[in-house]
Amino acid sequence: MRLAKLASLVSALLLSGTLSGTALAQSKVVTEAEARALHQQILTIDTHVDIGRGYATHLLDPGGFTKAQVDLPKMRAGGLDAVFLIVYVGQGALTPEAYQQAAATAENSYQAIMRMIRAYPQQVGLAKTAAEVEALHAAGKRIVLLGMENAYPLGDSVKDVAKWAERGIRYVSFTHIGHNQFSGSSNPRADLNDAAEDPGLSVLGRQLVAELNRYGILIDVSHVGKKSMLEAIKLSKAPVIASHSGAMSVHANLRNLDDEQLDAIKANGGVAQMVAFRSYVAELDPGLNAEISKLRAKYLPNGWANANEQDRNSYDTELASLRKQFPDVTVAQFVDHIDYSVQRLGIEHVGIASDFDGGGGVQGWEDASETLNVTWELMRRGYTKAQIEALWGGNVLRILRQAEQVAAKRQ
Repeated sequence: MRLAKLASLVSALLLSGTLSGTALAQSKVVTEAEARALHQQILTIDTHVDIGRGYATHLLDPGGFTKAQVDLPKMRAGGLDAVFLIVYVGQGALTPEAYQQAAATAENSYQAIMRMIRAYPQQVGLAKTAAEVEALHAAGKRIVLLGMENAYPLGDSVKDVAKWAERGIRYVSFTHIGHNQFSGSSNPRADLNDAAEDPGLSVLGRQLVAELNRYGILIDVSHVGKKSMLEAIKLSKAPVIASHSGAMSVHANLRNLDDEQLDAIKANGGVAQMVAFRSYVAELDPGLNAEISKLRAKYLPNGWANANEQDRNSYDTELASLRKQFPDVTVAQFVDHIDYSVQRLGIEHVGIASDFDGGGGVQGWEDASETLNVTWELMRRGYTKAQIEALWGGNVLRILRQAEQVAAKRQ
C-alpha cells in the first residue's frame, strides 16, 4: 500500500466501521513469519527516543551496534523505520542565566543529532514534513524527526520557535518534570519550590500555543499537568500529540492520562501515543522495586544526571541481571494500554512510543531490534494490517499534515 493513500484509506475504513474500537484482546495464533511479513509492509514510527551522552561521537556512534537501545543497526534489525529523536533539557531555575544554560544544552543535543545524520547520509535522513517522511521511506532510508522535550530552553519569550521550526522540530512538550515558565507539570518538584497543584498555562504559555500552531509544530501534552493540558487543547487550532504516555485506567501513574484527558485528545483530533515504560505500564514486582532502590543508593545516590559513566554502566548491568530474577513487565501488558485506548477513543487516536534511552523498554521490546514483537502482539489480538498501519505511523502522519495545514493558513 502506498503511504500517500494511508490517510484516505483509514478514513474510509472508519466510516465503514472496520476500525471501530471493539474488544480486541482475543488471542490468535500468528507465526513469526506472518508477523514479519506484515511488519515489513508498514511504516513504523516511534515518537519518543532520547539520545545519550557523547551521542554521535567516538563515545557513542549510532552507526554501529552500541549500548544504546536505538542505533541504526538495531533499527534495521527490528524493522523500525522512523524515530523522533529528542532535544531534551531538564528543568532548572527560572532565571536569565539558567535559560541561557538550558538553550546551550538544547543546542548541543540538536547538533549531536545532526552529526549523526550527516555521518550516515546513505542510511538516514531528517524529515521536516509528513511528505518528507514518506519520501525517505520510499527511498529505503531510516528517518529522523525532531521533538523538543521541555520548552524551558526557549526562555522568557516565544521568539525562538521560528528558529526551531526551521530546523525541523515537529513537536514541543511544554514541561518535563517540574513546572516552568509556560505551564504546570504532571510531576511538580519540591526542590524547585513548585506548587503541588498545576497552576495552568501562564500568559507566555498561551502565547506558545499560538506560536506553535503558527509554525505547524505539534503541541506535546505528555509530562504536562492536567489543568495546563486541557487549557492547551482548548486553545490549539491543530491536533495535539501525547508523545509518550499511558492510560491511567490501565495503570495508575502520575505520568499516565485519565479518561477525561484521553477524551479531550480525541475531541481535538489528536493522538495519544502509548509508551512502553515499565513503571507506566504496570506495577513493578515489590521485590524488584526493593532491589532497584538498593542499586540506586549504591550507584546513583545523587541521581542519574550526576553519576559518572562507570557507576551508570554498573547500575545498568546489575539492573539487567535483576530483571531476570523477578517477574517483569511485558510487551503484552504494554499492548493492554493500546487496547484500552483504542476501545475508548477509536484506532485513529492512538499510537506507539518507546521512550528508549530515556528509561523505556519492556520485556519483549527492550530495544529497537525487538520492534517486530509489538506488531506480533497486535496481530495476536486480531488487529488488521490497516489498523496496525494506523497505530504505527498513519495517525502521526495525519496530525503532522493537519498541523502543517493550520500553519499554512496562519502565516
